[in-house]
Formats: sequence, structure tokens, C-alpha cells
Amino acid sequence: MNPLCGRCDKIVYPTEKVNCLDKYWHKGCFSCEVCKMTLNMKNYKGFDKKPYCSQHYPKTSFTIVADTPENLRLKQQSKMQSHVLYKEDFERNKGKGFSVVADTPELQRVKKTQDQISNIKYHEEFGKSQMGGEGSPTDAYGNQGFQPPAHSPSYNYDPQPAHSAAAPLPSSGGKRYRAVYDYAAADEDEVSFADGDLIVDVQQIDEGWMFGRVERTGQQGMLPANYVEAI
Repeated sequence: MNPLCGRCDKIVYPTEKVNCLDKYWHKGCFSCEVCKMTLNMKNYKGFDKKPYCSQHYPKTSFTIVADTPENLRLKQQSKMQSHVLYKEDFERNKGKGFSVVADTPELQRVKKTQDQISNIKYHEEFGKSQMGGEGSPTDAYGNQGFQPPAHSPSYNYDPQPAHSAAAPLPSSGGKRYRAVYDYAAADEDEVSFADGDLIVDVQQIDEGWMFGRVERTGQQGMLPANYVEAI
């Protein structure tokens, strides 16, 4: 026996059946509870076993806890306990000196570099003291006759300016619509727009969806038909 539709309570045949939210729906009946936009398995949001679009999905509200005398007493007690634990931890760690830093590969590399620099400076000072501050320059290990390397030639890099993004194509004279709701794209082939945006080059796809370009952003894609009106 064929099940009944969760919206119209009529028989749902296998060729038009949508099984979602523990119910069976006609494809045309599987729509938002608020704006009646036709939904699919990619863009619906379920709440209390009812389908909603992303714009009209019910928002969860949080309960405010009253600031009663009992809650104030517990808050003060927790604050005092935290203060006591802080003082105990401070007294326990006082005088222990610095904390140990992990000997990571990066710290080992920095330490090795510093040792090499110190070693080079030591040999330079030693060579100068041997020569009395005169004579030919020495290398890092005090060898005479060391000639410092010539400066390497500098290369000027003149980067080419980046090409600017292509401007949006002008309207080709298709149908024009105006958005009456905000809509956020729920899939890759859809387009987002704000209330009041102009939608140009509109093509009707089916009863619930269109294809067009948002004049303000230049983006194009699918959009719900009941979120816009013809102008």
C-alpha cells in the first residue's frame, strides 16, 4: 500500500516519492513551512520533523538563569575557592626557578648557530691579538691571507602587474526581477542575493527555480522563484 504525503495527506506514488524526516512527501509538497519554497535533499533543514529553508530555519534561544541569592552565594563561594587554590599553587611553586624549555629541533638549530658565531668571533679576536692589530686580514680560524668575498651582484626583479579581474558582463536583455527576501546559496550552483537586489538575464528552469545573474555582484546561478518578483 502506498503511503500518504506528510503535507497534503494524499497517496504518494513511487515515481514522485521523497522519503525524509520520517515521512513521505510529494516532490512538490516537500517545501519550506514558512515561504513554501520547493526544497530538495541538499538544501532542506529539518526541525521538529518539518522542512525549512536556510532563511526560515527556527533559531534556538537560550534560557537566562535568574540571579537568585542562592546563585550569588554559589558564585561567591566558587570565587573564594579559586582564590585559595591560586595562593596555594603560588606558594608551592615559589622559589623553584625557571621552567624547563623543551629542547626542540628549532632550539637546537638556534643554539648551534650561536655557538658557531661565538667560535668565529673568538678566532677573529685571537688572530688580531697575534698580529698586533695589523697585517693582512684573517679568516674565521686565524689564517692569514684571507680575502673577503666580493659582494654578489644584485638582481632587480620587476614583477609584472597582475591582470585585473574581468568586469561582469552586461545584461543581455533577458527578464529582470527584484529580490523580496535575502537568500544565501545552499549549493555550488546557486547564487546569494540581498533584499532589493536586481536579478537580470533570468531564465525559468521549473516551477520553483530560476537561473539568473545578480546585477550588484555579477555572480550568476540558480535561485528560488518565490524569493523574487518580476519588474
